[in-house]
Amino acid sequence: MHIPVEVGDYTDFYSSIEHATNVGSMFRDPGNALFPNWKSLPVGYHGRASSIVVSGTDIHRPNGQTMPAGEDKPVFGPSRLFDFELEMAFVVGKSTKLGNSVKVKDAEDYIFGLVVFNDLSARDIQKWEYVPLGPFLAKNFGSVISPWIVSLDALEPFRLEGPKQEPEVLPYLKSEGNRNFDINLEVYIKPENGSENLVSRSNHKYLYWNIAQQLAHHTVNGCNINVGDMYASGTISGPGPEAYGSMLELSWGGKKPLKLSDGSERKFILDNDTIIMRAYCQKNGLRIGFGESVTKVLPAKIY
Repeated sequence: MHIPVEVGDYTDFYSSIEHATNVGSMFRDPGNALFPNWKSLPVGYHGRASSIVVSGTDIHRPNGQTMPAGEDKPVFGPSRLFDFELEMAFVVGKSTKLGNSVKVKDAEDYIFGLVVFNDLSARDIQKWEYVPLGPFLAKNFGSVISPWIVSLDALEPFRLEGPKQEPEVLPYLKSEGNRNFDINLEVYIKPENGSENLVSRSNHKYLYWNIAQQLAHHTVNGCNINVGDMYASGTISGPGPEAYGSMLELSWGGKKPLKLSDGSERKFILDNDTIIMRAYCQKNGLRIGFGESVTKVLPAKIY
């Protein structure tokens, strides 16, 4: 299958409150897991469009700088904490002019449809580099999408109301109606010569910030958008451990390894593991599939 869109620009949001809370609890104070701005705006960053590839593309483990625990100097080498992030992404189907913005009520007129999005991550590289400007080399070495864009029209029967937003958001972000979707999300890990292991089962409906709010916030300053731009949701985690959308959460930073059917354990993804993500909607005898996002992790190239 071919990539279904020539991606122009790419933005990755951070819109799951469960995921943000888990990460904040892990690395900061659980009592103050969310940064002060998190419930006021859809946090996001501009990523790299050139490394978004279609399902079936294998990705090499990245090299980069890390700071080993207990050391005072960084080292260079392959990432040891290779991770996936279970996400959905929407594709823009209508452009705007520089200086114009898109309102929440009109945002879906600019969104063509959604794909499954695996935002591969190198957690040890990320931890060392992300202060003060955020993700860089830990995120731009490969993101793998499903080969099908499912239109919003097709998703109409699966609309749901999103989580209640408290405190109340600013007027330009107020959203009415059912803006989330009942999309079942699954992640499998398949060791080399082994069988698939279901490790996560989540749902698009858990997103705190919906796609209309994401696009409205992205353009409120006059940033123009173009047909083919892609906007990922950020990791979509649910309220329970079975719905966590990354190995960082599933293994709780490596403290709780997952046991696979072949008897092996995973804290993070190993070389030659295959990551499989699937998404589908199902209701009243109607089923809509998104296909799958599949990638095999190859060993790092010698630098």
